[in-house]
Amino acid sequence: MTAGTPLSSWIVPRSNLAGHGTAAVGSHHGVGPFGTTDMAGNVREWTVNADGADRYILGGGYNDPSYAFNDAYAQQPFDRSPSNGFRLMQAPPDDTTLARAAAPAARAYRDFSRERPVGDAIFAVYRRLYDYDRTPLDARVEESDSSADDWIRQRVTFAAAYGDERVTAYLFLPRTGRPPYQTIVYFPGSNAIHDRSFRTSAQSRTFDFILKSGRAVIYPVYKGTYERGDSLHSDYADESTFYRDHVIMWAKDLRRSIDYLETRPDVNAQRLAYYGVSWGGYLGGLMPAVEPRIRTVLLYVAGLENQRGRPEVEPINFLPRITVPVLMLNGRYDHYFPVETSQRPFFRLLGTAAAHKRLVISEGGHYVPRTQLISEILPWLDRYLGPVTP
Repeated sequence: MTAGTPLSSWIVPRSNLAGHGTAAVGSHHGVGPFGTTDMAGNVREWTVNADGADRYILGGGYNDPSYAFNDAYAQQPFDRSPSNGFRLMQAPPDDTTLARAAAPAARAYRDFSRERPVGDAIFAVYRRLYDYDRTPLDARVEESDSSADDWIRQRVTFAAAYGDERVTAYLFLPRTGRPPYQTIVYFPGSNAIHDRSFRTSAQSRTFDFILKSGRAVIYPVYKGTYERGDSLHSDYADESTFYRDHVIMWAKDLRRSIDYLETRPDVNAQRLAYYGVSWGGYLGGLMPAVEPRIRTVLLYVAGLENQRGRPEVEPINFLPRITVPVLMLNGRYDHYFPVETSQRPFFRLLGTAAAHKRLVISEGGHYVPRTQLISEILPWLDRYLGPVTP
């Protein structure tokens, strides 16, 4: 964290990456959060941490592409490439953390250019895990909030597709446009796992402009998020049945939310879009493949993860089965989803025809400038869901 990779969109453009040689320390003005210079670029920096027989060498060198700052690399410790270097530090005499910080760290890395999705027969078995009985919804509008200038927010509940649970969802209805409304089904970032109150944590800034365009948004409270929190503590995939079962429940929550939308006369359930942000962007490589009612997909900072899940919940097996139009908006310096090893493999694996999928890489980190977000998403919705009736 000393390097400040979450701030890479500010650090990398001011650092000596993709250049032709070393430069005087600090001359590129790429300063980290703790005042350190050249943590990105100039020379790669050896660390003591081992990955098998290799040692991590981080930050990227002057002859590396810009995304090297965000990726973890390990090499043989006797490699003496010209762009390999080191940084000295002095620990306080009473330091007790250095030994723990120097522990070996197994690197999570996958080469998606070599991995292959499962065939159709196996996928058909995986796909059936996401089906459920269409039992009565027992839907209720629990409350309605009209305090916002541009929308009305309703809190609704309905029976889940599993167990004896109820799903909560927030339906945002625009004050402009004319019903029945086109509707966007929202899947949030991982903050939803760690926060326990939708009211205080959920932000509308990633979709308020959609509401102002005259479209509705439904925001399900997925299993393990907000007030439905449980022992789930991370959005990263793993090979446990616990994680697999949660992915399947998330898909059922999303599908059940669409079942609810079909009961609303003020919603046009034939004009639905999936909108995934960060964690929801990653799962945007799976959800549209199991829900055929989605007409188009919006992904705000998305990509593949190096962490591996069970094959029945691995997006690599679902991406080729997504054939609806997909708009993918990413940052060039994203430290969660690097361009070459995460974003582009995700985009390449999509089964959507080339004419109907678009990858936009902006000069940002794990975000997209708001002006670009709006200028890309609204025309896309006009194109694939149709213009909104004023």
